[in-house]
Amino acid sequence: MTETVFEELKRYVGWGPEDEAALRALHAPASPRFPAVADLFYDTILGHPDARRSLAGGEAAVGHLKVTLRQWLDSLLTGPWDEEYYQARCRIGRKHVQIDLPQHYMFGAMNVVRRALNQIVDDTWPSRPAELAAARRAVGRILDIELAIMLHSYREDLLAAQARRERLATFGQLVASIGHDLRNPLGVIETSLFILRTRAGEDQRSRRHLDRIGEQVGIANGIIGNLLDLIRERPLARDPVRLAEVVEQAARALDPAPARLEREGLSELPEVPGDAGKLRQVFVNLLQNAVQASGPEGRVWVRGGLGEDRVEVSVEDSGPGVDEETRRRLFEPLITTKERGVGLGLALVKHIVEHHGGSVGYAHREGGGARFTVSLPR
Repeated sequence: MTETVFEELKRYVGWGPEDEAALRALHAPASPRFPAVADLFYDTILGHPDARRSLAGGEAAVGHLKVTLRQWLDSLLTGPWDEEYYQARCRIGRKHVQIDLPQHYMFGAMNVVRRALNQIVDDTWPSRPAELAAARRAVGRILDIELAIMLHSYREDLLAAQARRERLATFGQLVASIGHDLRNPLGVIETSLFILRTRAGEDQRSRRHLDRIGEQVGIANGIIGNLLDLIRERPLARDPVRLAEVVEQAARALDPAPARLEREGLSELPEVPGDAGKLRQVFVNLLQNAVQASGPEGRVWVRGGLGEDRVEVSVEDSGPGVDEETRRRLFEPLITTKERGVGLGLALVKHIVEHHGGSVGYAHREGGGARFTVSLPR
């Protein structure tokens, strides 16, 4: 049976049951001091200008981050140190890539924790050398494992992000080069279509075919427009926007309109600064995907909520959800699960939301289906 990365790391540092027992014994005397460790940790970050710039959410988010760090310390000393633990630590490394945190800050941050925990060990067992040595050894091993996991996932995600940027750069060059060339023949088709309509007279069969041609030309122009929107950085309007109204407008624009669309918590959301037209496009795309995924008998939910400094709107459906392989590249252009899809909708959603200073993410919906959450600054 192939050894997992986590099992290999444990074996490498000599991790064993005695380390687990030592950390669990340390938890009781250490946990009352977790708030002080969190204060020291973030005071160190805020005292360093470059590290402070990498802080997700800025200084306003420090209170929430301290709570998260205390939870991390709690699981550090209580386990269980299993595959779920490993995956949770990998997510921390990926988060560091998202906020562009330089790797050397990870070493500095881990050293702050190491010194603080070792001080707690020294204060707890000053006259019991065996317990002191076992606790210090266990703290050293688990923090070495933690750092290795973060660096491993950081490297993997950094390489993936670089490859993604290269693909998007190539994609942008391709779009820029063909967008203009495609619009020229489409313009000629539209002009010819106008002339043919004037000559079709009362021939209903000819008119139906001309209307179909017109519809397809409109679809082709829309695809080209979406492609160009992905590579353009047009300035956004910054007006007060009520997301409840934007979602309603998006729902009315769907074809067919969802019969079982449920709304929750939208009317209580405060206004956000943004471009109402662009945000409407975001929710048209998300709702259209949800309606298509859930099918005629399915259900779609739109739920609003508030974070510490964010406004969140989730679009959920009762469909099959997204498989793990597709999830990795879900928001990239030309990635789609639809038989006749082009794969621009979610890429455009991500582009618009990030242009607003927000984020969009996917999660499996409890009970089955997909959940896309748009988070925007208040």
